[in-house]
Amino acid sequence: MKKDNKFIMTAEGFMQAEEELNELKTIRRPEVIKALQEARALGDLSENADYDAARNEQAIIEAKIAELEFKLEHAEIIDNKDKSAINLGSTVAICYEDGEEEEYKIVGSMEADPFENKISNESPLGIALINHKVGDTVKVESPNGGYTIKIKKVA
Repeated sequence: MKKDNKFIMTAEGFMQAEEELNELKTIRRPEVIKALQEARALGDLSENADYDAARNEQAIIEAKIAELEFKLEHAEIIDNKDKSAINLGSTVAICYEDGEEEEYKIVGSMEADPFENKISNESPLGIALINHKVGDTVKVESPNGGYTIKIKKVA
């Protein structure tokens, strides 16, 4: 969530972003520079596919580095010390109307990963869960229609 030009993140998400930035700067960038040097050594750059590919990869890496540096510089780390109410960093067990149970971690939009059950605090489910407690029944408004969930556990 972007709040007053801040990127809201969990401490874990901040550390992961720092690790990714470090890898891009210390490993990926030097690899691309080496690939560029090797491609230049092959001669004519106008018809050199290896050179073009390395230049494209370099542009992608440099853009990602700039993006991560900006987001980390403007990050606001939220530490959810109050485990009774759901907030950024909370892990929540919920029960859907059909009886299916699921567990999610509420994270900033930069950290969201549905394959790891990390949902953004800006998603319809994330918005609905924030500030609720165990036992609450919550109505979730989504683009596909609303549904109701019951909060089973907050950690």
